Amino acid sequence: METTTALVHFATALAIGLLLGLEREHSTAGQPVRPAGSRTFSLLSLVGAIAAALSPAMLIVTVGTAGVLVVAWYVLGARASPEADLGATTEVAAVAAVLLGALAWSQPTWAVPIAVAVVALLAAKRPLHRFATHLVTDDDIADAIRLFVVAFVIFPLLPDRPLGPYGVLNPSRIWLLVIAITIIGWAGYVAVRALGERQGLVLVGFLGGFVSASATTVVLARRSGAGVRDVVLPAVLTASVATLVQLIALTAVANPTIALRLLPASVAGAAVLLGEAGWLAWRTRSTVGGSEAEGTNATDTPSAFQRPLSLRVTLSLTLLLMLLLTATRAAAALLGTRGVLAAAFVGGLADAHSAAVATASLGGTVVPISVALLGVGMALLSNTLIKIVLAGVAGGLAFATRLAVLLILPATAVAGGIVLVM
Repeated sequence: METTTALVHFATALAIGLLLGLEREHSTAGQPVRPAGSRTFSLLSLVGAIAAALSPAMLIVTVGTAGVLVVAWYVLGARASPEADLGATTEVAAVAAVLLGALAWSQPTWAVPIAVAVVALLAAKRPLHRFATHLVTDDDIADAIRLFVVAFVIFPLLPDRPLGPYGVLNPSRIWLLVIAITIIGWAGYVAVRALGERQGLVLVGFLGGFVSASATTVVLARRSGAGVRDVVLPAVLTASVATLVQLIALTAVANPTIALRLLPASVAGAAVLLGEAGWLAWRTRSTVGGSEAEGTNATDTPSAFQRPLSLRVTLSLTLLLMLLLTATRAAAALLGTRGVLAAAFVGGLADAHSAAVATASLGGTVVPISVALLGVGMALLSNTLIKIVLAGVAGGLAFATRLAVLLILPATAVAGGIVLVM
């Protein structure tokens, strides 16, 4: 290795150690025993790089010595503060500094992003502690285990080939879509619980839209009393923004070509929805008093959202996707283009994303791309109509009428965007 290159690698190792050490020194400030700080971590990382440069045997000895050293640190800390609940984060980070320094010698392009990820994890102590102790329930732990089983145990075992009627049912592809839907829904569900109380209904609407935009519309519409209607409407509009974002993410799994064609229409629709929501929020700020706004505390909203990773919901999503895929393919074979569009419209009444995915998966193979795009548009249209109906049932005719008027412009933007790329 050239001298200049070697010096750069050593400098990278030193920088990684310094970054880890600064974070640890800041985090352990005020503790009775601070075994390692910025200088110690910098030296550990540099020693790791030197050991890796000398020989593999020297690296093994160095890592072993570092392990003995961190055990001594831990014992020293335990004796100094016998009542404290000590963790081993700093000690494990010290070993990581040695290994990252060694990695920086051979693969600095790997070592740097890994080091940044380690520092980010170390710095996220308080948010992670709050998340684990206050936001995560026993049901959430069960959901996470279920997700790992679904994604890493069941998914690799499924056959990746066409099966069933018309050869449209690919178990691996269907299960991948189910995983994508549930991960997005779970992320929105957790984010609603974590941020809804502090950030208000608009953010609750957006995040809840990833779980179910229709359910979010119903939940929010129930809170749309005459005094706070203008406060609730922006939240309902942002739930529709989440629908468009999720649409692109899921169709990208089913058919990347369709997702790329849908991107301009989704961006246009989301921009209009956000513009309307922003305008309503700005107007509400000057017309709604504090006493009325207090009635829209978001703390009650997240509890109304169903957990998206329950076994019943996961199986329901799977069956719905299988049904819509088969029905859409059968409609294409029996009725042609009109059958596909009809199936997409009817499927959108139940779930826009499942219907859109079923239609998009046929684009470019069974039906032309233009027909698949139009089918996705039909699914969005029927889902928008059902949202308005549900809003009327939950919030009354006046609320549903205002929502319908507000949805005309974004629906037109989405339709125009689809027509332009057909």
